[in-house]
Amino acid sequence: MTDIAELPDTRYNQLAEQLADAIRRGTLAPGSRLPSVRRSAQTWSVSINTVVAAYRRLEDRGFIEARPQSGFFVRAALPALEHQPPHEQPQTPAAEPADEVLDLIDTVFASQTDPAYTNLSLACPQSNDFYPSGKLGRIMSSLLRRQPDLIGKYALPPGHPALRQQIARRALALGMILEPTDITITHGCMEALQLALRVTTKPGDSVGLETPTYFYLLPMLASLGLKAVEIPTDPQTGLSLDVLEMLLSEKRLNAVIAMPTAQNPLGFTMPLDAKKRLARLMNVHQVPLIEDGLYAEIQFGATLSPAVKSFDTDGWILFCTSFTKTLAPDFRIGWVEGGRFADRLHKLKAVSSMAESALLSQTLTLFLESGGYDHHLRTLRRRYAAHVEQARALIAQHFPQGTRATQPAGGFVIWVDFPAEVDCVKLFHQLLKDKICMTPGQLYSPSGRYSNGLRLSCCYVFDTRYISAMIRIGERACEMCGLPPGLAAQE
Repeated sequence: MTDIAELPDTRYNQLAEQLADAIRRGTLAPGSRLPSVRRSAQTWSVSINTVVAAYRRLEDRGFIEARPQSGFFVRAALPALEHQPPHEQPQTPAAEPADEVLDLIDTVFASQTDPAYTNLSLACPQSNDFYPSGKLGRIMSSLLRRQPDLIGKYALPPGHPALRQQIARRALALGMILEPTDITITHGCMEALQLALRVTTKPGDSVGLETPTYFYLLPMLASLGLKAVEIPTDPQTGLSLDVLEMLLSEKRLNAVIAMPTAQNPLGFTMPLDAKKRLARLMNVHQVPLIEDGLYAEIQFGATLSPAVKSFDTDGWILFCTSFTKTLAPDFRIGWVEGGRFADRLHKLKAVSSMAESALLSQTLTLFLESGGYDHHLRTLRRRYAAHVEQARALIAQHFPQGTRATQPAGGFVIWVDFPAEVDCVKLFHQLLKDKICMTPGQLYSPSGRYSNGLRLSCCYVFDTRYISAMIRIGERACEMCGLPPGLAAQE
């Protein structure tokens, strides 16, 4: 079945989005009744069928509910995570992640390869219809017919020149004016981040990071002999810049790694003024900021929030990302713009993994040149925004009273805070018996915080299997805390 979020901006989609915006802004308050179908048709000068389709779309996305013989009503909103206290102090936990944390990571990865599991943990779409695989395949086939020798060539560091040119062109959409010569092509975003850490730090150094943060950063830091410093992070506005400024002033940080746009796992995007202040702090204190922009192209707003890198004045900000979340995970093509560290990054890449695939690099280049990427991104943004809303509706309906969840500004992950009685590591192991895998919150903090938190991924097809897994998570959590389901939205 075609996902409605993939369809063009038909009139009913436009009407649904206008009404959804009114609900988000509070113009249509929770519990209020929507105008009748006939009245809406007259008000908006559309057909009755268009209004019915728009209302069904809003119902699917969890904005409204139908009540027999009464009409359509705005659903109560799922409570968002509260702002964090600004005075919370940073923490420097043990340099090595605990064995139980590493065991959890191994279990999560092992479940990815078992088709018996319903996976809500992996932040990578598993269905081909999320990617333009057909067009990429045709480009690759054409390349091999015309240049069969490509199969035996490398794209040596710093990477295929035409690809770096295309990347620099596309970076303009995020406010960055980059020199193609300062870009290094990498084996995915993880290698970009690792190379950036290696050129900016040495073993024993301290690296500031958001909390919660992407869980695989923690073993990466440990493998490089680096100490993680957790900086208080607000689920709506991001890093506490006051705490960061204190740490920088006291010279307690050698680098910072952060995801200011569509952060994983919280989904926030830092306000524009905060991004400018962050860039200013790093340049004034001359401490490198490694900006992870992996989800920056999957923002849900009408306009893209610029990268912090766009406000860099003296080259202290390194920007890392890849095409794995938007185009082709198996290509493993990422990149890093290294600022004042660009030359060192080129050289380190050469001795790290030497080269990338010439065939894949040129395939991606031709796709970017074709102009199809922007259309693909628009479709992807609509689809993920709809998935996030559907997931939040399921949480509100099936998770226990007192549950709170983020309202992501982009990407496709949701952070959930259960009532304190829910131990998400225990919940994780219970769900494994049900062949369901999610990631418990303790994975996202080197100090083992967030025992009642979890991250859910919304980058899957919302079929019966996925919905049933979400319902089962709610059932297990309700059993654990003794609270009824469906009341999370009634606070």
